[in-house]
Amino acid sequence: MTGQHPVEIDTTRPHPARMYDWYLGGKDNYPVDEEMGRQMLALDPRVPVMARVNRAFMQRATRWLAGQGVRQFLDIGTGIPTEPNLHQVAQEIAPDARVVYCDNDPIVLAHAAALLRGTPEGATEYLQADVREPDAILEGASKVLDLGRPVALSLVALLHFVSDEDGAHDLVRRLLAALPSGSHLVVTHATADFTPEESRAATAKLKAAGVTLALRSRDEFARFFDGLELIEPGIEVPHRWHPELGEPVPGQDDGVIPGYGAVARKP
Repeated sequence: MTGQHPVEIDTTRPHPARMYDWYLGGKDNYPVDEEMGRQMLALDPRVPVMARVNRAFMQRATRWLAGQGVRQFLDIGTGIPTEPNLHQVAQEIAPDARVVYCDNDPIVLAHAAALLRGTPEGATEYLQADVREPDAILEGASKVLDLGRPVALSLVALLHFVSDEDGAHDLVRRLLAALPSGSHLVVTHATADFTPEESRAATAKLKAAGVTLALRSRDEFARFFDGLELIEPGIEVPHRWHPELGEPVPGQDDGVIPGYGAVARKP
């Protein structure tokens, strides 16, 4: 594992990766994460469904990309391992696929061994880094991936935790600038477009706990794909993006899941 830092887990503040783990029924979370998770659940009971929808989108997008011949994947904001992980999906289709995972939560590092059980023909690696450190991520990834060949950059359920002040759109541009033609960008993102009142309340609660939640509109989400070629069906509610490539998530059709998802190709 490259870019490894000492494992120091802050259990006094909730962390998005551990909250997602709680939503998904995992056990790698702390009381502070569960407490905030329950507060989010009280505002919108679909939050656990949203977490599962995001995971299912990642799996479908990975299947689509591997089916199109993509053999390299850079997954930033990996989260605590939940099978099937991205490398398992990709390497089932293409055993020689190479995958680099990246996350900033030390508890993900503690479980990284589960992320590194790939095929002998392929490669998997884990970087301990933050999306706000694009140069460090690219340097670490280049030890496993050939950045002269197409790479699928996966930012699933991540960018809504990066504020405009931290330059979310610029960070994506900097990462993409280092990748060649034929690379792809995969993004899901929460929005307030469908549930404005609940979203405002959730943003305020998370901010009070020290967690950024930057809910962006459809137009703001679309800006991440400026200069790229959107893959059909374009920008969609995540569970409506190529549903034939996976199994439906129970509860996903109970109203609109408040988020967007898309995959695009760098020309």
